[in-house]
This record gives sequence, structure tokens and C-alpha cells, in this order.
Amino acid sequence: MVHRLFWLQCIEALWRKRRIIWLSGVRRVGKTCLAQCLDGIEYFDCELPRVRRLMEDPEAFLDDLRGRRIVLDEVHRLGDPAQLLKIAADHYRDIHILATGSSTLGASVRFRDTLAGRKAELWLTPITLADLDDFGRPDLKRRLLRGGLPPFFLADDAPERDFQEWMDAYWAKDIQELFRLERRQSFQKFAELLMAQSGGLFEATRFARPCEVSRTTVSNYLAVLEATFVVHVVRPFSSRRQSEIIAAPKVYGFDTGFVCCHRGWHELRPEDLGLLWEHFVLNEVHACLQTRDIRYWRDKRGHEVDFVVARRGRSPAAIECKWSARDVEWTNLRAFLGQYPTATAYIVTVDTTARSTRRHAGLSATVLSLRELTRALSEA
Repeated sequence: MVHRLFWLQCIEALWRKRRIIWLSGVRRVGKTCLAQCLDGIEYFDCELPRVRRLMEDPEAFLDDLRGRRIVLDEVHRLGDPAQLLKIAADHYRDIHILATGSSTLGASVRFRDTLAGRKAELWLTPITLADLDDFGRPDLKRRLLRGGLPPFFLADDAPERDFQEWMDAYWAKDIQELFRLERRQSFQKFAELLMAQSGGLFEATRFARPCEVSRTTVSNYLAVLEATFVVHVVRPFSSRRQSEIIAAPKVYGFDTGFVCCHRGWHELRPEDLGLLWEHFVLNEVHACLQTRDIRYWRDKRGHEVDFVVARRGRSPAAIECKWSARDVEWTNLRAFLGQYPTATAYIVTVDTTARSTRRHAGLSATVLSLRELTRALSEA
């Protein structure tokens, strides 16, 4: 079993702040394996009826586990998971719990109590740079093509059929149990189209006809996919200037393997790498900052910056993703910095080994590796 050290360290750090951690992420992203790698844990699979029966009396269950660290895998399968976790938080202060589920919504729908102030949250993303090292397969192009779900990435053969099987299980277990949507074919068609057009501007009316549903239904489908972490809606960064795009979001598929599958890419061409690198950078920033509040910037003259990280009380950080340092150009960053002169500008490339500063017409940007970018964002 592979120890994903970055995530294990995140769990240990969070346990020092809160005794209950909610670990979320899409199916097959590795939550169960990660939980089982923790030292000295008592593991319970809440999908098993006998395990659920054990927890029908929360106090009796917890009395036997004093002083332990326990994993409640798929905790949203319990009838009232919030009750168990609240009792543990309030009355069993020597117990540490890691609770897992397929998505944060899977918990919130079933939780009758928000557990505010009682739990920390950790979102397990698809494979990161640190994970590539831990898996002993530091092959970025393989990661881009196969995707970041560990079974798909590690498989000996290309997991072509696995992508459809994953979507079928997602519909049956996540969508039907949480949302009770109808028209499976329309929903899956919409998800496939989003993956094929991942990274582009989103306009609901473009999907209504091919999916044979209304524009309102398309918007509802998007909300469901976003809530379950299967797509990420990246909204515009703006201070409401007339020259800026303020409404049209961009939509990214959660995983490069699904993007490649639905684009029909069985091998990567040089022209494919830039788009996939952009997706991978977004995944890394998500993992590092543990937030989905990442924006992009575009003005009405067509200048665009890939991502903007804007946190309260801090100057925005603009991020341009380039496969190679040879591809660096200033047009878009110059337009952004002209509007936001206090912003920090980063250009993140695959082949940068040493961090450097580049200047142009009185403006400056830092060219750096992805590891350096996440370090800089964490320290900012």
C-alpha cells in the first residue's frame, strides 16, 4: 500500500487542530487506501450492515474506543452520521475520527447538524506531484493521459473502459442517491461534452440541443457536477471594470484522464500538452490551498490570464501556465498588471528548474516550477 505522505501529513496536522476530520473526494481517488495507511487506527467500513448496527448506539460504540484513532469510511451511509460525530466531539475528547465520503454534499445532505467548529475538512484531489513521487512513477505525461485516479494511473493497460464504468457508478451511487435525477442519457451526455470541451468558456444554451434538455436543466446539471467535484467552475476575477468579462465562467473537468478519454486522445501530441498542463496546475493549487475559489481573468479585447488567486486582504496572484519556458510571452500579463499593478505575477512551466524574475516594460513576473508555485502561494 502506497503512503501518500503529503496527504498523511495534512491529516496529522489537522488532527492537532480538530479531533474530527471530514475527508472528501470523488470515488476511486484513494480515500480508503489513504485512511488505512494511518498509524494506529481502528477502521470501520460504514457500507457494511453489521458495522452500521454497531453504531446504532453511539455511546456504547464510542465507549469501547476511548483513546483511539478511528476511521469511519463512507460515513454518510449511516442513518444519522452527524449525531455520532457530534457526540464524539462533545463527550469523547480522547477519540480522533477521520470520516470519509464521496463528496462533501454526500455528507451535508445527511447531516442534520453542521458540526460547525467541531470538524476540519480535507479534500483529496487526484494525484499531485508529491503523489507521483510516492507512487514511484514520476511520469508527468502518463499522469496527464491516464489521469489522477490511482487505479487508472497505475494500471498496466490503458483504462479506456474504466472511464465509462466510473461514470456509470457515479450516476448510480452518487447522483441517484443524492439527487434522484431522471434522464440518465442526457446527464451523461452533458458530462461527456463538458469533459471534451474542458477549459473553455461555458454557455448553457450550447449544450441544451445536443443533450435534449432545456437551458435551465443544463444549469441544474452543471450545479450537480460542481457540487460532486466532477467539474470545477472557474469564475471571472473582476473589480467590475467595463473592460472586463464579469459573467462567463470556464469549466474544467476534475481529471485529465477523463478529458483525454472524451477528446479521443490515446497518445499526447505536443499541441495537447499546454491544455492538460493547465488542468494539472489547477489540481495542484486545489490540493495546496484546499479551496475551489480560483478565478480566471479576461478582458473584452481578448487578453486572458489562466488563474487568479485572490484572498481577502492580499493582493491578487496571477498565474500563467506554460508547458515550456520558451513559450513565455507578456501580452496577457501586461494587460492584467496594467489593471492591477499591485498583483503578483507567476509563470509556471514544466521545464523551469531555477526560480527567476523576468521584467518587461517596467513590469515583472516570476518564472518558476509548479512545486515553487504552490510553496509561494502557501506562504503568501
